[in-house]
Amino acid sequence: MKPRVLALYLPQFHPFPENDEWWGTGFTEWRSVARATPLFEGHYQPHIPADLGFYDLRVPEVREQQAQMAREAGIEGFCYWHYWFGNGKRLMERIFDEVLESGKPDFPFCLGWANHSWYAKNWNSADTKGKDRLLIEQTYPGREDIIAHYQLVRKAFLDHRYVKYGNKPFFMIYDAKNAPVEMLEIWNELAHKDGFDGVYFVGNVSYDTDINPFIQSGYCAMIKNRLLELSSERNSHFWKRQMFKLNKKYLNRPCEKFEYEEILPLLFNAQEDSQETMIPSLIPNYDHSPRSGRFGPIFHNSTPELFGILCKQVFEAVSRKENPFVMLRSWNEWGEGNYVEPDMKYGSGFLLTLKETINN
Repeated sequence: MKPRVLALYLPQFHPFPENDEWWGTGFTEWRSVARATPLFEGHYQPHIPADLGFYDLRVPEVREQQAQMAREAGIEGFCYWHYWFGNGKRLMERIFDEVLESGKPDFPFCLGWANHSWYAKNWNSADTKGKDRLLIEQTYPGREDIIAHYQLVRKAFLDHRYVKYGNKPFFMIYDAKNAPVEMLEIWNELAHKDGFDGVYFVGNVSYDTDINPFIQSGYCAMIKNRLLELSSERNSHFWKRQMFKLNKKYLNRPCEKFEYEEILPLLFNAQEDSQETMIPSLIPNYDHSPRSGRFGPIFHNSTPELFGILCKQVFEAVSRKENPFVMLRSWNEWGEGNYVEPDMKYGSGFLLTLKETINN
């Protein structure tokens, strides 16, 4: 079966009041991207966008160009990050609201609830625990808030562009571990009233999580975040063991640098990702240093050719599944060096690799 590739989409590249308050007037992540500098010889920084330039997502023509690029590459739709912090508080909602209201671009979409608090990290210390400044807290006020949240996304579910599995709207929850379990039952009940067969809930969890309790509680499928241990727990015993197996040099490195070719085996698990209840991820590249300097994980020498190896493995794994969803992480996370949009070094290389692999 042909893979159904969904690309995580960051609706951030435009000014909004909270960012102005926290980081200065007019801030977007382009500021961090443009000022990034190499941390070692051969380090690819800064990453400069090519075809689309340093775009502003408030411009409809940019969103149309993105959709056309994704369509040509074989991507089925964008999975827009969606922010609901409880009690009706949202952030970065303008872009998706405009897509929904305008009907353009006419390109499939779904939502991924980024249900986590936002912090301003103190990257001047290797141990940032307890030193982060809370910007906005994720809360779970209860049943009425769950219903209000559904009523907000209901219009998106009813849009003809919304991605579905059968007659179930696809909805991803980033932090499945802390999301209220009762949400699944309530939303499924409300979705049935709207003519759906429920919601296709997809939970995101860390690499070592037993997914069975989540499936039993109502999730339809799960994604294992194999970036999580790199980006949030740099001293993870798991990663130290894996890196030691690959190359002892990783245990005492001046920054969080990993050769992409060597960590490819860690980005895909054939046994897990072939299961119907698992959705594999495609990770083309990653470099968190624009945000966090030498404390950010860096996938060094990630190329379209090496990405093609991962694509082939993942697409082979889903070819025999009834659920052939694949999550591309990400479309445009430029601040994390995690994107497939054209840049000045590789051009459209990652998109062309994706297209060629899907069609073979």
